[in-house]
Amino acid sequence: MKLNYKELGDGGQPLIILHGLFGSSDNWMTIGRKLSEQFHVYLVDQRNHGDSPHDDVHNYEVMAEDLEEFIESNNIENPHIIGHSMGGKTAMYFAVQHPDLYDKLVVVDIAPKAYPVHHDTILEGLCSLKLDELESRGDADKKLSEYVPEKGVRQFLLKNLTRNENKKFEWKINLSVLEKNIEVVGKGLEKRLSTEKDTLFIGGKNSNYIKSEDHIAINNFFPNAKIEMVEDAGHWIHAEKPEDFLNLIEDFLR
Repeated sequence: MKLNYKELGDGGQPLIILHGLFGSSDNWMTIGRKLSEQFHVYLVDQRNHGDSPHDDVHNYEVMAEDLEEFIESNNIENPHIIGHSMGGKTAMYFAVQHPDLYDKLVVVDIAPKAYPVHHDTILEGLCSLKLDELESRGDADKKLSEYVPEKGVRQFLLKNLTRNENKKFEWKINLSVLEKNIEVVGKGLEKRLSTEKDTLFIGGKNSNYIKSEDHIAINNFFPNAKIEMVEDAGHWIHAEKPEDFLNLIEDFLR
């Protein structure tokens, strides 16, 4: 699949960034611009997200294949890869299968384990929005607040709303396919492959995605992994603690 992407910077080693579920390359623009001072940054929309194509198949096997195709079709040599949440799982699947196609890996607030479905309410809220009846983003925000009380989370989710040529709202994400495959999104790494490439896991101390008991699984797949937990940060570490996040990234990639 030919993925949509944004390119920042024109020098330095290539660096690919993969967003998480319900996200897009736009979520990483601020971090991408900063990193483009040292690296040639590629902000990628994964399948069924952002401006990349929609497809009925949505699993980590095909998303890892998408990443492989992206690297090869753009003639990217020895890139660093950063993946957040779902993007981190994609990056991990890719890394253990193709250790020769990248340099260093950064996984943000996700472990290689399986996670139970925990986006039910968000999906229910998104699916409840009758797009043809919406008059404004404010209207969508008000209706979504019945399901998602956190304003910041709603703002993040509603970035997926866009208007078509008829000025009607539509989703940029492939909502029906994501809903259908939400259990697959929680899937862990299953193949007993591993890579000794340098890997950094960054977790938020206020998040429950990476727990102390997950360190064993992390080291099984990535024996040279380093794990850093950021104080006062939740799941969106790059948005909540950008300075601490960038310092960790830059130190590791240096």
